[in-house]
Parts: sequence; C-alpha cells; structure tokens
Amino acid sequence: MNLIKSTGTFSFFTTISRILGYIRDILIAIFLGSGPLADAFFVAFRIPNTFRRLFSEGTFNAAFVPSYATEIASGKDQSEKFATKIFSLLIISLFFIVLIIEIFMPLFVFLIAPGFSEDDQKISLAINLTRITFPFLLFVSLSSFFSAILNSHNRFAIAAAAPIILNIFLIAVLSYGNILGDKLVYYLSYGVTFAGIVQFLFLYFYVRKFYSPKFLFKISIDEKVKKFFKKLLPSIFSSGVTQINILIGTIIASFQASAVSYLYYADRVYQINLAIAGIAIGTVILPQLSKYVGNKDDEKIISIQNKALELSLFLSIPAAIALVVASDEIISALFGYGSFNEVGIKNSGKALFYFALGLPAFSLIKVFSSFFFARHNTKLPFYISLVSVLLNVFISIIFFSKIGFIIIPISTTISSWFNSILLFIFLKKRNLFNFNLIFFSTLLKIILSSIIMGFLFNYLINFFEANLAYEQSYKAVYLIGIVIIGLISYLLIAILFKAFKISDINLKY
Repeated sequence: MNLIKSTGTFSFFTTISRILGYIRDILIAIFLGSGPLADAFFVAFRIPNTFRRLFSEGTFNAAFVPSYATEIASGKDQSEKFATKIFSLLIISLFFIVLIIEIFMPLFVFLIAPGFSEDDQKISLAINLTRITFPFLLFVSLSSFFSAILNSHNRFAIAAAAPIILNIFLIAVLSYGNILGDKLVYYLSYGVTFAGIVQFLFLYFYVRKFYSPKFLFKISIDEKVKKFFKKLLPSIFSSGVTQINILIGTIIASFQASAVSYLYYADRVYQINLAIAGIAIGTVILPQLSKYVGNKDDEKIISIQNKALELSLFLSIPAAIALVVASDEIISALFGYGSFNEVGIKNSGKALFYFALGLPAFSLIKVFSSFFFARHNTKLPFYISLVSVLLNVFISIIFFSKIGFIIIPISTTISSWFNSILLFIFLKKRNLFNFNLIFFSTLLKIILSSIIMGFLFNYLINFFEANLAYEQSYKAVYLIGIVIIGLISYLLIAILFKAFKISDINLKY
C-alpha cells in the first residue's frame, strides 16, 4: 500500500464532498441564517449526521476491518459467512432502533435539545423535522458496512465518494430556496433521507465485486460475531469522541438562542481538515496495519505508524495556525451572506478560533486510536474517551452560565488534548508505539514551516482586509486566493526544509 497516494485518493473525494458541503451550508446561511428555523433544522440534521460520522468516519472500520481481514485470510467462504451475519444483525438492530426513536421522538428531541422546550413552536418543528431525517441513520449505517468491506480490500475511492450524494441532494433542494420559503426546512429533511437511500444503493452496486449482500432471518451468533459487537460499541464511542463532544455541545448550546447555528458553521470549517488529517489517514492505514500486526512485522508496524503520525501533523498543524489567525475572516468569507449577519459571523468566528486550537488533537485521536484498533483493542480507547467526554461535560456545565456557548469549543479542545495525550501515554506504556530515528527532526521542520506559513497568511489577511469585509460580495474569492497562496508556500517551504520529500509519494508500506 502507498500511504500518501491512498490517503490522497481518500482525501480528494472527501475534499470534493466538503466543498459541496460548503456550498450547501452557504445556501443554508443565505436562506435560514442563524434564526429559529436554522436551529430546528440543524438539530434535526445534526442527530442523524452525527450517527453518520460515528459509523462511517472510521469508527465502524475500527471494529470490522481487523476482524474481517482475519476472515479473509481464512478464505472467501469464511469472510462471506462472517460479513452476512454482521449485515443481517445490523439491519435488524438498526430497524428497531429507528422504529423506537420515531415513536418516542418528542422525548428524544427534548434530550438532544432541552433548551428548545421553552419555545413550543421551535421544539415542535424540531420533532417533525427529526422524524423525517432519522431513517437516514439506517441507510447510512448499512452504507458504512459496505464501505468497510471496500476499505478492507484497499478500495478507498468509492467509499470516500459516497457522502457526496447527500450534498448534491441538499444543494438541489436549496436551489429552490426562494420558492419554498419556510417549507424549505421540510424539503431539506426529506432530502437527507432520500440521499441516504441513494448512497446505500450506490455502494451496494460496487461492493458486490467483493461481497454478495444477503439477509438471514435465522442468525447463529457465534464467538466471532460476539467478539465483533463487543468491539463495535467501544470503537464507535472512542473513535467518534470528537463527534460525541460536539453533540453534547449542541445539547448544552440549545439553551442559548442561535448558539446551535453558531457552533454548526464553525464545525463545518475545521471538519474539512479533520477529514483529511485524521479520518482519511486513520481509515487508510487500518487494513494494512492490521495485517502487519497479524504477521508480527515490527519493522513495518513502526514505519507505517510513524509515517501516519507525521502526515497527520504535517496536515493539521498549519491548518490550525491558519484558522486561529483568520477565524473571523474565514467565517465571514464563507458564510457572511443573506440572513447570516455580522453578529452571527462574530460568534461563529469565536467558536472556530477555539475549535482550531484543538484541531491537531482531533486528528491525533483518530490516528492513535487506529494503532489500538489494529490490535483488536477498542476497550482502552473507549475508557479514555469516556473520561474525556465527562471532562468536557463538567467544564461546559460549570462555565456555560458564566460565559455562554463559547465554553463549548473551549471544553471540546481541552478534553480532546487530554484524550490524545492519554492515548499516547498508554501506547508508549504498552510498547505499542516507538518513534523512528527521524521523527523529531521531521516534526521540528513541520512546525518551522507552519510558523513561516502562518506569518505569510497573516500578512495576506491584513493586506486584503478591505476586500474581506462583511459587505464585500466577492470576499470568498479573495479568501480562496489567499488559501491557495498559503498552501503552495507551505508546500514549497516544507520541501525546502525537507519536512516533506517528493520521493515519499512513491514509498510503499
């Protein structure tokens, strides 16, 4: 496997999806802004979308890929039987989960957004919209199962491209925003569920080359299946801890008007880098790392773990610096149109600033967790994540009444750094990770390259300050130009300092 090329392929389609997601969100900002309709829709969208991230962004892979890889080594018949049992159990369990929550949706929405209960109209709308969007959970989770099979066979492109479908559907609906008026939120909600169905069918078409999906009414739950599900829940929690923290933030933010929207727009920006620097790398290395762990090839294990960590920091550190330097300008240029006013920009910018400080930690959690998952260990990352979430909740609740919604990105960042540091400590303590000879030298070069890029980026932001002002119509064009200049300069500086070598592109692991 070529780590950089495979990560590049995964990242390319993920970036396309995020760009379309940005177009979707700018249209939402234009038509809904950060008012009550936006808050209600974001809660309805956040719930199934959080489950999508929990299942599809490496978390289902964490439990399934190592187990499925073991079965593949035993032969096609064994892997088919194992996959069919998991597929059938997923359909049954997900169907009943969706059915139960649909029935008890008022209670469910109250638990997710308790602050809405003070506004009968707002909570009623949120309940109706979430009832429409929630079936998305069933289809996107089954899609994640298909993606995990494709990833197990080192086929990353199709799995990474599948989320594009959701954004295409929602952009299509939003193109009629002027016509639909207040009914827009309902059509968007239906668009979410229909996109889930199409994504499922899309992946079904491609997965048949490696696995023929079958549903069994009578399922024998053997030790292998029990072992998988014992790993699944801890892996979902531990690998998806950032998303869980964000969901908790949404719950707490519901007590402050428009805060859910502020956090949503900030979340959308830093998630672009997280998808590349954390999720893509963690997803790509897992099948190969699982194989090397099974073969006890220590040299290959050390090599791929160091390169994964190095690549994650190479991508996340400069992104964090850029987001800290220009958080307000980025939010303004991306979303400052139509109903999204200057107050919304200021508040979302603050949230983005504090989320950005935690960006390297968010990525490290994904990478470090994959080192445990490749060894079939999901329990320890789970316990660490549980403590991290409790820390996040404690900080948020203690300080929310004093400083408002801004404590949510602050507490998310603090708890994420705590999580990543603990993961690293236990990796070292159990001798599951060792630095190679060149890691620290490369890290120093990455940090130096990032700092120089940061000064250049800050200069460009100040130089084009007038062009990035809220009232400017083409501020997004100037921001994109500045980002491209910053990215190219960073790559050139990194090559000059040998923080990145062009020859690394062809290295296989």
